[in-house]
Amino acid sequence: MNRLLIGAIALLPLCSVAQSTFENRLSEAAIERTSHFVLYDGRYERLNYPMGDVSANRGVCTDVVIRAYRQLDIDLQQLVHEDMTDDFDAYPADWGLTRPDANIDHRRVPNLERFFVRHGQSLGVSDQADRFLPGDLVTWRINGRLPHIGIVVTERSRDGLRPMIVHNIALGPRMEDVLFDYPMTGHYRYQPQIP
Repeated sequence: MNRLLIGAIALLPLCSVAQSTFENRLSEAAIERTSHFVLYDGRYERLNYPMGDVSANRGVCTDVVIRAYRQLDIDLQQLVHEDMTDDFDAYPADWGLTRPDANIDHRRVPNLERFFVRHGQSLGVSDQADRFLPGDLVTWRINGRLPHIGIVVTERSRDGLRPMIVHNIALGPRMEDVLFDYPMTGHYRYQPQIP
């Protein structure tokens, strides 16, 4: 019994390092996205499946998230599509669709919010900056109605009080101090179990 307990305690730091490594890698992938020139363009386009993407020089806020996860070999297009295929009624009916569409579903913030609630952790909105860790996902409603999403990264605001966010809000992927600039609607952590 004591050996088992000692063995389990010895493995705890490894679990923490693995989680931290994933979060830091996602943060690094998000920061790397800021080096790309991307025109803000959310038009519908037929995509390959799986791992389909719009042109590399086009995208919206969700594409920052999708592309950051893809750098870690995680395909949100496929994961969201499969989940919507399994339980379409669990997702918002905002677009009048009657079935999933792998070309666009993963590029809609409300669908990503629902997916992260179903398969990640929903951490609740907060006005406390220390609750937001690198790799966390935050959603807002711009002007109270336009869904938006960004990734919390390791970098801090100039005053050191808030984590920076990588997002695309019409000017291409940027790292900015915007965590509390808009009405927050969600705070998520998503680290899939990779076989």
